[in-house]
Amino acid sequence: MFHETARLIMYGNLDKDSILMTLGRLLEKAKRGDGSCTKEELVRGIYDQVYRLLELSTTYGFDENLWQCYIAYILATNENPFSMICETVGTGKDASVNRIVRQDMECFYRLFHYDFSRVQEELGVDCFDILTHYHSMAKAENTYNKSVSEKVRVMAEDLRGARDGSDMFDIVTEFYRRYGVGKFGLNKAFRVVHKGEDMILSPITHTSDVTLDHLIGYELQKQQLIENTEAFVQGRGANNCLLYGDSGTGKSTCIKAILNQYYDRGLRLIEVYKHQFQDLSGIIEQVKNRNYKFIIYMDDLSFEEFEIEYKYLKAVIEGGMEVRPDNVLIYATSNRRHLIRETWSDRSDMSQDELHRSDTMQEKLSLVARFGVTINFSRPQKKAFDEIVLGLAGADPDITLDREELLMQANAWSLRNGGYSGRVAEQFIIHLKSISGGDHV
Repeated sequence: MFHETARLIMYGNLDKDSILMTLGRLLEKAKRGDGSCTKEELVRGIYDQVYRLLELSTTYGFDENLWQCYIAYILATNENPFSMICETVGTGKDASVNRIVRQDMECFYRLFHYDFSRVQEELGVDCFDILTHYHSMAKAENTYNKSVSEKVRVMAEDLRGARDGSDMFDIVTEFYRRYGVGKFGLNKAFRVVHKGEDMILSPITHTSDVTLDHLIGYELQKQQLIENTEAFVQGRGANNCLLYGDSGTGKSTCIKAILNQYYDRGLRLIEVYKHQFQDLSGIIEQVKNRNYKFIIYMDDLSFEEFEIEYKYLKAVIEGGMEVRPDNVLIYATSNRRHLIRETWSDRSDMSQDELHRSDTMQEKLSLVARFGVTINFSRPQKKAFDEIVLGLAGADPDITLDREELLMQANAWSLRNGGYSGRVAEQFIIHLKSISGGDHV
């Protein structure tokens, strides 16, 4: 195994401490029998790598042949010059680099079908037989990274049908063309995390499956968002979007649904909080040359008068020296139309501590002006609220109340729980399902 990994060229950037590289070194020691470590030490080291493989498989929901899933995972996530070009422009038919990668794929073909029987016999272990014929326990979808799992398992299944490294080359490059490579290719959404001095875009492993159809009403608002996002995904001109209005009206739901609708066409989402605005330039630097469209998503955005983080946002949206790349837009939600809290003194130049107060107000309002599309989500009236309740109830077979009783109870619920809104309607339906029979409050 170590002999095969030592031959890799384009994929030779594998982490030296990875399962593959570490296991390869251990198996090479077992093969040589040079006495550098005891049999017990070899077995312990191999078991440690088997544990790591089981841990990885649990994280990504792998099943059946865990070793082959792991090799497919390496190929799906390895970012190198070849894989990153493939996701952008595909493979050149006569490109010289293809010969190099085909050689690597011959190595991966042998690794994919590696025969562990000899080392098992010599060391008296059977762990590899278990790994290659593995039946995992049933797991809820929110306990593993479903997005990565589905794609890697499909690739592993395709690779099992490959006759040689050339077939494997075709399968892997088609995967890159269709899905991309690495974390941006396999995941929908990301959050900003800091590890020491490094800022990392970490995948969000479980995202909502909500669609725009789940949000009843607000058809005009949804259409505005669809039109802007469609233009963005197609590479045409598109604007930053601000979704503002009353709480519980579906602003955040709309953006999550848009991500699900356009994910297969290369849309990705990066969730950024207010205290992370100083990372915006770094985020853009990481994504500007990738073959995806990125929405930087800011939920419940607002600023108090003393907060100055909005200045970072203004500079990134428009006004800084570096032009925002074409594959990045900012979508934000807020309960405030103008994002920054205003006072009556803002409306006048009369102030005890500041001259030309209106200039300060204009600076604040200029942030909203940088969002080319602003969409208002107002609290529904009684008729619209009833339609939301009826729509949610109609989609749930557990709700058996007749129309009149359902709306009467929904109205009573809204009076006790914050008035009319989509969120209140959804909470009412959840409550109905939680009580015996789902037929009364």
